[in-house]
Amino acid sequence: MSKLLGRRLECREVEQLLVEAQASRSAVLVVHGDAGMGKTALLEHLRDAAVASRFRVESSTGIEAETQFAFAGLHQFCAPFLEHLSALPEPQQIALGVALGMRSGPAPDRFLIGLATLNLVAEGAEQDPLLCLVDDAQWLDQASAEVVAFVARRVDAERLAMVFGVRDVGGVPSVFSGLPGLKLTGLDGAAARRLLDTAFLSPLDNEVRERIIAEARGNPLALLELPANVAAARLAGGYALPDLSDLPGRIEHGFQRRSNDLPEATQLLLLAAAAEPTGDPVLLFRATTELGMDSGSAAPAEAAGLIEIDSRVRFRHPLVRSAVYRSANPADRRRVHSALAAATDADLDPDRRAWHRAQAVRGVDEEAAADLERSAGRALARGGYAAAGAFLQRSTELTPEVADRTRRALEAAQAMHSAGASQAALDLLTTAEGGSPNALERARIQLLRAQIAFHINQVAEVPEMLADAAATLASSDPALSRETYLHALDTAIINGLPKVALIADRALAAPTVAPPRPVDLLLDGLAVTIVRGVEAGTPRLRLALDALSQSINEGTVVEGGSQPWLWLASRLAVGILDEERAHQLAEYDVTLSRSTGALARLPAALVFHAHVLTFSGKIARAEELGAEAEIVTESTGGFRLRRIRAVLAAWRGDRALVAESNDLTLRDERVPEGSGEAALAHYASAVLHNGLGDYSLAQRAAAKTCDSAELSLSTIALPELIEASVRAGDQESAAHALERFSSRARASGSAWALGLEARSRALTITGAAAEEHYLAAIAHLSGTRIAREAARAHLVYGEWLRREGRRQEARDHLRTAHELLSDMGVEAFAERAARELHATGEHARKRTARPSDELTAQELHIARLVATGATSREVGSQLFLSPRTIESHLRNIFRKLEITSRRQLKELQLT
Repeated sequence: MSKLLGRRLECREVEQLLVEAQASRSAVLVVHGDAGMGKTALLEHLRDAAVASRFRVESSTGIEAETQFAFAGLHQFCAPFLEHLSALPEPQQIALGVALGMRSGPAPDRFLIGLATLNLVAEGAEQDPLLCLVDDAQWLDQASAEVVAFVARRVDAERLAMVFGVRDVGGVPSVFSGLPGLKLTGLDGAAARRLLDTAFLSPLDNEVRERIIAEARGNPLALLELPANVAAARLAGGYALPDLSDLPGRIEHGFQRRSNDLPEATQLLLLAAAAEPTGDPVLLFRATTELGMDSGSAAPAEAAGLIEIDSRVRFRHPLVRSAVYRSANPADRRRVHSALAAATDADLDPDRRAWHRAQAVRGVDEEAAADLERSAGRALARGGYAAAGAFLQRSTELTPEVADRTRRALEAAQAMHSAGASQAALDLLTTAEGGSPNALERARIQLLRAQIAFHINQVAEVPEMLADAAATLASSDPALSRETYLHALDTAIINGLPKVALIADRALAAPTVAPPRPVDLLLDGLAVTIVRGVEAGTPRLRLALDALSQSINEGTVVEGGSQPWLWLASRLAVGILDEERAHQLAEYDVTLSRSTGALARLPAALVFHAHVLTFSGKIARAEELGAEAEIVTESTGGFRLRRIRAVLAAWRGDRALVAESNDLTLRDERVPEGSGEAALAHYASAVLHNGLGDYSLAQRAAAKTCDSAELSLSTIALPELIEASVRAGDQESAAHALERFSSRARASGSAWALGLEARSRALTITGAAAEEHYLAAIAHLSGTRIAREAARAHLVYGEWLRREGRRQEARDHLRTAHELLSDMGVEAFAERAARELHATGEHARKRTARPSDELTAQELHIARLVATGATSREVGSQLFLSPRTIESHLRNIFRKLEITSRRQLKELQLT
């Protein structure tokens, strides 16, 4: 196997992927560069090397005309592995089957499809090492590109190499960003000369050679194509030299000239092949028969080296396909698409038939438009929003009736927005507005504009835009109006925007829905809380949380718009200090997100569940969920959530990590001061400094958190502010904060609330009354699952006892606090307890090291799951990893714990 000319280093780099894959270290690479730079040749070299190394090799190719068909690329990618489909868990089988059109069902989550694809490919790599090549990946349809990129980010311990060839068209597509890359640039001068010499059979003047090399800028395809496009005699004396300043365009133009020299029938056949992306020769010849040609029409194109027809129809280079299609006149394009529509089976492939038929239309055609609308419905059923948007956009253009055109433009805009194509969605909304929208359609246009603005981070205007849309919807769709008001309120709260109260006032005047759904009760409770205060709103919030809890128990939580509001409901449960509801809702939000494969929502659910677990002192468990959230965020390309890392570091007493994380958060232009993200950063600082005894710093940070409109943050920050203010000698601020917190505690009435109120009050007074409140705090909090705060109650009581000169009693409580806080991993406060204990004359005992201390958060998470009896496949499904990757982690876990079996893991009682 020979190396590519001038690509020795590149060949070595791609061959190393095979070495990594053979060693069960999955390897991924995105090979990118300009058109003609040799990406396909490098992939072919890698294919030959893989075959020589006894790899199984599977290839797929993105096709520009296929970008409108949801999961067309994924079908090509998965086809060689479908024999393993039955080995996947049933939810994954269903998701992938629906996406590939093999079965019917509700549209699956994109990332559940990704997990199914990951496991399918992992199964394909079990018997032999596997190389998956995806060339022209920039032309994959959006749905497929997201799935294969997800797989590339999740492979780890498989005998698998994945390589993507991507043409740089304004940079590498964002879906592949973050993956290892190799950019192909032009050949150096020596290699370019050797390649040019191989392309010309006749001698070439030195001056001419140097001019060509300079203008080609090392582009291999440009150098190879010159002999086919310019007569050697014209180059011999240096006259009529080609101008290669725009290489891809010039190369494409050369292919156009070669095709234009062919017989007319052959040109039409080439055009049909360019317009038919599946590469099916039977379908192509059926279409050419429709055009009145015979199979012999292909021979001149094959002889010219432009196309190859055997079991598949292949163009010499993707630029040939685009050159042929772009150079054709519109009438010929319509004629070819009409023939392809007639040749396509309406039962087996109705969507391609509808698409070809639509491209054959000049002007408007309701029948073709309706066909495309039906195709869009099928695309949506598979989760193909981009494809649905493309179908509906073309359907809109073909629609003769204004009302139908308005409706289809609005539906197309919704699909485009769901696909992330914000500008296309806005353009379609302009089309819809220019038609004849009825009242409901006008409201939906208004709502969608607000949602798009939120998506592209125009945060300041969004809540009011949503509120305006909600008001417009009030008469035509009261249920959607109320959900939109809640979205407006939550958006304003999260982003710390000043118009929260105005929006809440408008929400209170919104029409009611009978019977009220949990989402309606949440809206009422939140709006009353904002307008009339926490004390007035708490009973209504509790009613909403109880209704949502009941729907969970009855299995109806996904009905009536409840599912998207679980995250908000969990936060509100913390805000009113309802420990049972907070734990139930946070845990269920994670469970539901996992079971439905809703990876877009899962990181936020995991992070908030981690926060709730910290209240119970389960810091290690919270770190596991935080690690999982980071893994999922990395896989899905979402916005990185730094907040859980900072909060956990604060409880650990890690000053450096809190400072680093908060610095990144507070300097991020996407995190405005006053937002929930910024308030949480300040909360982490307050916790850290209270633990370390830096009370002035803790007071300033806690005060900023208490100003947040986010109820959960302002509530849990008030006890931090009270303690910091007392310790800093600011009794006035402590008293004011206590007054605020006491009203919330009375409204809540929970043991959590009463315990924190008693502890906070004890800090502000002296004498016997203080002791009474300390003991009440311990009694209340020890009866809850809020173990962290119970331990802190022992700490502050022990500190008070020491100052009162009651050393022995102080030691008992400080020792208890130190042991509890150390076991939880709340190291900042444990160290504070140790210092106080030392002041009484006793040294704190160091926590006994546990075997699990050696595990990373992810390894501990896997170990806990396996210890419950979960199989590697089940654990992989939960953590979006392949079973082989789980097995690899288990080997590391066993080594660190010095065990050899799952049974021994269970005996360690990690759960």
